[in-house]
Amino acid sequence: MNTDNKIVGLDIGTTKIACFIGERAQNGKIRIVGFGKTDSIGVERGVVRNIRSTAESIRHAVADASEMAKYDVKEVYVGIAGQHIKSQSNKGSVMIPPEHRLIEEEDVQRLIDDQYNILLDPGEDIIHVFPQCFIVDNDVLDNDISPVGVAGKCLMANFHIVTGNTTNLHNIRDAVEAAGLRIKNVVLEPVASAYSVLNELDKSAGVALVDIGGGTTDIAIFQDGIIRHTSVLPLAGNVITNDIRENCKILKHQAESLKIRFGSCLPTSVNQDDIISIPGIRNQDPREISVRTLAGIIKSRMQLILEQVGYEIELSGFEHQLIAGVVLTGGGARLKNIKEFSELVIGHDTRIGIPDEHLDKETSANYDDLSHPMYATGIGLVIYGLEAEELAAKKAATQVEPEAPQVKEEEAEPIEQVSEKRKKKEKPARPKNNKDARDIGKAVTNWLTNIFTEEDLGD
Repeated sequence: MNTDNKIVGLDIGTTKIACFIGERAQNGKIRIVGFGKTDSIGVERGVVRNIRSTAESIRHAVADASEMAKYDVKEVYVGIAGQHIKSQSNKGSVMIPPEHRLIEEEDVQRLIDDQYNILLDPGEDIIHVFPQCFIVDNDVLDNDISPVGVAGKCLMANFHIVTGNTTNLHNIRDAVEAAGLRIKNVVLEPVASAYSVLNELDKSAGVALVDIGGGTTDIAIFQDGIIRHTSVLPLAGNVITNDIRENCKILKHQAESLKIRFGSCLPTSVNQDDIISIPGIRNQDPREISVRTLAGIIKSRMQLILEQVGYEIELSGFEHQLIAGVVLTGGGARLKNIKEFSELVIGHDTRIGIPDEHLDKETSANYDDLSHPMYATGIGLVIYGLEAEELAAKKAATQVEPEAPQVKEEEAEPIEQVSEKRKKKEKPARPKNNKDARDIGKAVTNWLTNIFTEEDLGD
């Protein structure tokens, strides 16, 4: 496989920074050839706060992935999240040029590009533009009909536009560039996660993807294969960890360990007699914590998060069209009984999204470790990048320049023959000025006078 076909995904999360290097395998799936992970320093709730600290963490993660893949990383696809992410709807239109009998790809692209020029609140930039439906001469096209090839004079569309804070976008760029890398594209994290844990059937049937990370819970709702709604909640796994730390009076890393090893969303599913012993600090006595008490703490906070998710689903207007239900992914999806608890709170069928469906099991490095919900965004960035570059290469290959008309050799005439033909076709030169014309007229008059005079003499 050509090393130039490798794609690098960089997941800058609140708790971890992970780098993935992947390529297209022979069977069409994704082969991960390099992976690196380090603790995230300088990031708060998905937002880069300390550029230098974040850049150092990025360097460590990329170096580990680069060493494993034996590949020099230069460009990366980066995920973005955070409470600053917003979305809005917009409607745009363009007129089709008279020389286009049918709507062309360039007309559609011109309409999409126009959306990047809409008026935004100060300090915001556009991250994504997602067409919702196309309208040709006031006729709404079905979602499975492309506007390219349709006859019409006016092309309109409704759009879902995702925006982010300009400063936060610049901080991500500065941190990546400080690590010696270039950003190929910035991708909303739930959009990236969808590439790794959903398939086309899920998106067509209607599904709500919920990525529960360390700092934020990201939501993306799909229906008819189109992304319909996006949202970012400022509540996630770190809030649960802090609740455990404060209620149990233990250290943060101890609280995180308890959550992962013994945590559950349903207190009734654990034995009330089970006790966990936590070592005391210095010479203090160990602390004993009931597993059921721990589950009660987790349930209270997770219920609040899932209720907010349910509200966003209702706000989208697609709560009754999610045939594929809810897919939970991200590090928060590791909690025990979260699937059952989600179905109880949100009221939709739920499954855990694991990014193994699109991975090549036989050739991917650390396949068992990577088949984990917490890596959905990073692996999704690789898939997103591969599909984007393959689509760009396909478009470039189909754009063939028209050939210039050529004269056949047997039809070409010698220059001498062409010159002779031109001479034969040339008309007599006209008088160059009025004086020449008067001289000719005078000569004709004298000639006619002589003729008539001779006839008179003969008579």
